[in-house]
Amino acid sequence: MLRPFFLLIFLLNLAASALTAVEYTKNDFPPGFIFGSGTSAYQVEGAANEDGRTPSIWDTFAHAGNVPGTGDVACDEYHKYKEDVKLMADTGLDAYRFSISWSRLIPNGRGPVNPKGLQYYNNLINELISYGIQPHVTLHHLDLPQALEDEYGGWINRMIVKDFTAYADVCFREFGDRVSYWTTVNEPNGFAMVGYDFGIAPPKRCSPPLNNCSRGNSSTEPYMAVHHLLLAHASVARLYKKNYQVISKKISFMCFSIPYRM
Repeated sequence: MLRPFFLLIFLLNLAASALTAVEYTKNDFPPGFIFGSGTSAYQVEGAANEDGRTPSIWDTFAHAGNVPGTGDVACDEYHKYKEDVKLMADTGLDAYRFSISWSRLIPNGRGPVNPKGLQYYNNLINELISYGIQPHVTLHHLDLPQALEDEYGGWINRMIVKDFTAYADVCFREFGDRVSYWTTVNEPNGFAMVGYDFGIAPPKRCSPPLNNCSRGNSSTEPYMAVHHLLLAHASVARLYKKNYQVISKKISFMCFSIPYRM
């Protein structure tokens, strides 16, 4: 049984939550405040082996048994994007932040664009706009094409800067007429430094359980990855500002922050 004091605190919190839900509306926030939701391609798209998409490093990591389940089906947004966007509109969202699967758009990491991948992202963006929902696009959210990881080690090799810039150029060219908010890399400090300790940044050859991953040199490679991430962001931001940006458009990267108590 709960002690009276803790029961009182619980009831007061419950009452405060109920009042908060009733009293606050969008009108209580400053003009221009954006309400939205965010996802990443591997978390929601599914269709991992359809229409020309090739594996990303997250496919490899998940299929090695390092996380519960895989993104093979996920939320199946690839097939159900219209239903998803309708739900967003019914919820009252102003914006939707999603990431593009590099290996869906450019299956080999560089070279020819996949028409089916291009069509999917055009369809998603157009569907969002038809409901008045702003598309906010992230170029990279952990899912580097496995082809580039196999070829030269992905983010630990400086070659990634050129390939990432070329990939970004395709995205800006194809979608920039409708997308005004871009994120180059999601949480670079999280997946290049913290994530490396879990074998996912960059994900090395793994077999279950997780501690059987071969992670390379953890004293140097995380810093190499961070260095190349910053160079890639700078290269892409420079390209965007030179060739695509107008006053109303913005580009940034998304930092991962954890509150610490000293």
